[in-house]
Amino acid sequence: MRFSALESLLARENTPVQTPSSRISDYFASQVFGKKAMQEFLPARIYKQVIQTIESGENLDRETADHIADAMRNWASSKGVTHYAHWFQPLTGRTAEKHDSFFTLDGQGAAIEEFRGEALVQQEPDGSSFPGGGLRSTFEARGYTAWDPSSPAFILEVGDDKTLCIPTIFVTYGGQSLDYKLPLLKSQSCLEKAAVKVCQLFDPAVQKVYATLGWEQEYFLIDEALYEARPDLRFTGRTLLGRSAPKGQQLDDHYFGSIPERAYAYMRDLEVECHKLGIPVRTRHNEVAPSQYELAPQYEEINVAVDHNQLLMDLMDRIARRHKLRVLLHEKPYANVNGSGKHNNWSIATDTGKNLLSPGKNPGKNLQFLAFFVNTIRAVYEHADLLRASIASASNDHRLGANEAPPAIISVFIGEALTKVLDAIEEGDSTEAEVSRVFSLLSKIPDLEKDNTDRNRTSPFAFTGNKFEIRMVGSTANCAGPMTIMNSIMGQQLENFYADVASLKAAGQSQQSAILQVIKRYIIESKPIRFEGDNYSDEWKEEAKSRGLNNFMTTPEALTAYATDKAKALFTSTKVLSEEELAAHLEVRLESYALQLQIESRILAEMVVNQVIPAAVRYQNSLAQNALQLKQLGLEESSYAAQKELLAELSEGISALKTKAYAMKQLRVQAGQLEAEEMAHTYCNEVKPLMDEIRVVSDQLEGLVDDQEWPFLKYREMMFMS
Repeated sequence: MRFSALESLLARENTPVQTPSSRISDYFASQVFGKKAMQEFLPARIYKQVIQTIESGENLDRETADHIADAMRNWASSKGVTHYAHWFQPLTGRTAEKHDSFFTLDGQGAAIEEFRGEALVQQEPDGSSFPGGGLRSTFEARGYTAWDPSSPAFILEVGDDKTLCIPTIFVTYGGQSLDYKLPLLKSQSCLEKAAVKVCQLFDPAVQKVYATLGWEQEYFLIDEALYEARPDLRFTGRTLLGRSAPKGQQLDDHYFGSIPERAYAYMRDLEVECHKLGIPVRTRHNEVAPSQYELAPQYEEINVAVDHNQLLMDLMDRIARRHKLRVLLHEKPYANVNGSGKHNNWSIATDTGKNLLSPGKNPGKNLQFLAFFVNTIRAVYEHADLLRASIASASNDHRLGANEAPPAIISVFIGEALTKVLDAIEEGDSTEAEVSRVFSLLSKIPDLEKDNTDRNRTSPFAFTGNKFEIRMVGSTANCAGPMTIMNSIMGQQLENFYADVASLKAAGQSQQSAILQVIKRYIIESKPIRFEGDNYSDEWKEEAKSRGLNNFMTTPEALTAYATDKAKALFTSTKVLSEEELAAHLEVRLESYALQLQIESRILAEMVVNQVIPAAVRYQNSLAQNALQLKQLGLEESSYAAQKELLAELSEGISALKTKAYAMKQLRVQAGQLEAEEMAHTYCNEVKPLMDEIRVVSDQLEGLVDDQEWPFLKYREMMFMS
């Protein structure tokens, strides 16, 4: 298949891309049931009621739901849609959908098109076949999807078919979360409640606060024939074997370079579909590794942004197939080059139009920025382990700690300008006079939306002018995981801040003095989490340890944070997850980790035993025959000494592969008898090291075996698609 795949690659032609208009604004969100469509298809009274309900977060009454359902159907039918689906995000990490037709029979048996409010608001897919961590037994099949009005419905096109997709939560019969969306919505509610109280210390006009998110999606592209010829890519998303190409990313000549034509056509096609669906993508470029790319949107309200990223990952795969490509979203599809992340740019905004993490130009308002800024740092300090756990996965373990990806140690980078401000506050006396001095200092801060400080690409949590960039999120991740943690820990932290300020005010201090005193204490207490240097250095690892910061290198280690009393207290006090839900979500994460490694080890064993070893044996036979013929000709032994050395190396490699593959199989059998946590640790500590050892041996053999005999596409053939 290797050489057949390469022939297919050479015969490829670009797939033409046509845009609906030269102006994106002409077709942006044309497939979304947003405000424009609602105004057209809903009576004015109902439209106002719907907008008010969505903004307030209250439940819709049945009559209003019927009006919306009917309007949705009419709008969708006008665009050729015949089916609808509740679109949800189970704990698999991707999306799911159950399709139903608008077609039904009335009481007289006549065919009609109908969509009622009850079908819009709730449906019942099978709840037992999705990961539930014990919340569902096999015989308990009932699960419910419930409409999320805050995220607009959209039309998804697959070939010539169109389906109205309705974003929903997914819960058990008892209302327990089986998805990523419900905890995110609850965390947003928790954050808003706390943040509004704090905002009103500065601006009583603030009535609503919401988190915003701008994600950046990195990915690799590969020709579909090459993809199909690599069983490891097909089944695991990454190459389990493969020597580094002689040329990789050493010259940095791919980064921000001219986009190859096939990739460019794919990007344009993807952008068109994104824009139709209201996903505001704006940026595209080559990334560092060969055949690696990135796209990024404008920031949005966090729930919609998460939905858009989940939808994007589905679109990326569908559209890649149009272009005879496959998109690789795995964090590390190729060894020894940059992996792919999904940087989450998180901030908080108000209904008065303020970004609470933007310093602004009015010094009298900067104390508000400082309060939210320092509380964010304090929240991360208090729950660094939980934030680390939120981005842990078998695939992200391969990426963290090298090639511009942040390490497993959580630290916060804020830059030189703000470091000076925090240091000045720390050294002050928090009196009324100090308040005036700090205001004077804040007024001299450069506009931080400008690049007045360098960026730190090794930092996992970096302030970038008016937001925090969470760089350690993996490219396959559902953003809802880490964003739920961020909202929850910030909500809890702001409640604590408000109480601390209220206590000092009750003791007779002015509000400004009380706020500054609490901020000063938080700055001192959270200082260990702040780091401005090289997060890759061994010195930092030692220093972090002395500061009490953990370095959880693997997913099973990191996930233990979810089982702590501290985590249970956070989630139950914020009402984001019950203890039972938290335990279930943890079990799903552990099982997912172990099963992913189980699949990888099985594929690796097949590749090694069925293809690598036979290829090495064939080449061994060829060498042996050559050496024997030279000997029979009466030549001196030195004339075939190289062949003998190669034969010895091949024999050693073949033997090692067979032994290690068998040992790996035995470990898999043993691990299969264990509970989720023990199974995850077994795969992490015993199976995975064997997989790494097998790779080393196989890659050595790849460098020895005749190129014509080697069965798998090589890195030099996969990573440089033109």
